[in-house]
Amino acid sequence: MSFLKKHLQHAVLVWVIILAQIGTGVAQIVFEKDTLTIFSATGNAHRFNIEIASSNEERSQGLMYRKSMAVNAGMLFVYEKPNNVTMWMKNTYIPLDMLFLNSEGRIVYIKENTTPHSTKTISSDQDVIGVLELNAGTAFRLGIKIGDIAQHRFFQK
Repeated sequence: MSFLKKHLQHAVLVWVIILAQIGTGVAQIVFEKDTLTIFSATGNAHRFNIEIASSNEERSQGLMYRKSMAVNAGMLFVYEKPNNVTMWMKNTYIPLDMLFLNSEGRIVYIKENTTPHSTKTISSDQDVIGVLELNAGTAFRLGIKIGDIAQHRFFQK
């Protein structure tokens, strides 16, 4: 009987973990974590704790279903080669700033204060290799502008 009880407890624990990850009915991916620094033209350096979305599956999920994000956090979407990237906010609860980055890590476009749950596409309108999503208002608050440089291993030095 104790063998059955032990395995039943284990099965219940596994289901509790799975249900906690599912939350809204979608299993959440565990993203790689790292740091990224943005150097502004004024000489300021802003460091962010990021999660990296580098596969199609990771990029598809992104920050969907999350209710909050730490002030100095973000998600970096990276692509194998530069291309015109389009994104949307469907199933995303957090308003975001989207910083579009070229292969050198230079910010070439910023879309500030995106609208949660919107299905309107947001386009880089030029070839980029990455998009950094931050909490809405971060670019304005820190004075991050087009031309500033993001330093991370995914970008050429």
